[in-house]
Formats: sequence, structure tokens, C-alpha cells
Amino acid sequence: MEESTAQMQRSLKWLQDVTTGAIGYELESRTLQGLQVIRVHKGFVCCNFTVPTQATDVNGNWHVGAIATIIDNVGGAAVYSIGDHLNVTVNFNISYYSTAKIQEEVEIEAKVIGKKGKLTSVVVEVRKKDNGELIAIGKQWTASSDYRSPQPKL
Repeated sequence: MEESTAQMQRSLKWLQDVTTGAIGYELESRTLQGLQVIRVHKGFVCCNFTVPTQATDVNGNWHVGAIATIIDNVGGAAVYSIGDHLNVTVNFNISYYSTAKIQEEVEIEAKVIGKKGKLTSVVVEVRKKDNGELIAIGKQWTASSDYRSPQPKL
């Protein structure tokens, strides 16, 4: 049980660090700014998010690239909560059903749905918070890798 708690804490710390820009790319931190984790357990992460101005297109709609970034990172956190290191995405598919506007609140829910060998599958649903309308579903396969980059010889 302690190991499971440590894995979830490590996963949440990673997601927080990406959100604040402590690790990762500026694009990710700008896109995830304001993400709030509300529920978490092994293989599951649920977050609230208010769509910021900088993550919208010229029409005020939440940009599909920003939606993809949030799906990838929240899904990655769910996968990381059941493993001992980050996985690499090997397949990523998103279906878009609607959009959200500036300052609209959404809920992002990621669930690990399967694990086979080094592969893990996660599904992420993004819904409008006020009425539950489906915005997007992301399906992602990730792979763990034991690869360690070569160390320079001194």
C-alpha cells in the first residue's frame, strides 16, 4: 500500500512540475496553467480546468492542440501512478466532439484500462463541467523502456 501511495505522489509531483514549468517545455506549462487535480488513485487522475485565453483559437474556442496537450499529460500522470517511471507514448488517438470557450470549466478524467507486458493503455475523457457534454476522448498506448542513455567515458 505504501508503494502505491508513493507512486501516486510521484505522479502528482511530475504533473505539478510540468504544469508550473519546473520541467518540460514552456508550451506545456502555458497550456496546463491552472490545472487542478481533484481526485487520484492508482491508475486514475481527475482534474478541473478553466480554459485560459492563451489556449484558444481566434474564435475563442479551446484550441485542439491545447486539448491534445492536456490529454497527453493527464493520461501520462495516470500511467505513471501505476509504474516506477515515465512511459513513452507509442500510439495517440483523439476524437473531438465539441469545444469549450474562454473561461469555461471542464473536467478531465484519465483511466488506465489495460496493461500487457511493457504496454499500458489509458483513456482520457474531457467534458464540460456544467452539463457533462463530451468535448474529446483520447486513447493512448504507452511503453515502458529500460533504456538508459550511454554515459560519457572520462
